[in-house]
Amino acid sequence: MSNLENANAPLPASAKSPRTWDFMETTLVSLLAYGAFALTTGLVLIILILAHYGINLPGEAELESSAMGGRWQGATLILGSPAAIIVLWVAIRMAGREFSEYLALNWPSSRELVCAFAITAVILIVEGYFRAFVGADNTSLVPYLNVQGPSGLLILLIGGCITAPIMEEFIVRGFMFRGWSQSFLGPVGAIVLTSAVWAMNHTQYVWSDRLCIFVAGLALGYFRWRSSSTWLTVIVHSATNIASFFLMGPYV
Repeated sequence: MSNLENANAPLPASAKSPRTWDFMETTLVSLLAYGAFALTTGLVLIILILAHYGINLPGEAELESSAMGGRWQGATLILGSPAAIIVLWVAIRMAGREFSEYLALNWPSSRELVCAFAITAVILIVEGYFRAFVGADNTSLVPYLNVQGPSGLLILLIGGCITAPIMEEFIVRGFMFRGWSQSFLGPVGAIVLTSAVWAMNHTQYVWSDRLCIFVAGLALGYFRWRSSSTWLTVIVHSATNIASFFLMGPYV
């Protein structure tokens, strides 16, 4: 083969230039990640139900209450989140990028942490007054508070305050923000759209809580943009969930 032919030969996949997934590709991969999470959590929940009740399933009300219980929900979050992260990892490697670099898994500075926590504290205080003003009702979450013992509470806290924030932030402020901020949306548009998607995804909450989640998402998106650190949003998200969980009421 001549030198000219060698020059025109296609590069192997490993030698291709790294790229960022575009708007539609980012949207598709994000949907696949959430789909993998939903499928895995559904399978885990079915296994838990069969292991607990066997083939003699209870009535619909009792079954729904058990499925919504904090212990089982915590377990589904812990076991379902890795599936979503694996989808992200495969997509990022297909783009020729490093996982930690693409998701901006950089450790924030102490100043960034302090500023983020201060802003979040103000937002939480305002949200508390807002929810009281509109008379927000979270009775639909009552079954979620039933953890059936200290071990169940621990499972719920690990799932809801560690595993879920990591998974959600990797998808939303990590993967989505990376692709959408470098598309026609730009960083500001990406912050708004990721916040809207994140709020709509919390279907278990009433409209007032979803509005609060949207506002919190705007703050998290801003933190991600200014700090270039998704770990910062994971930490803030996790701390917020911890505070919320212990303010929701008695669990055991």
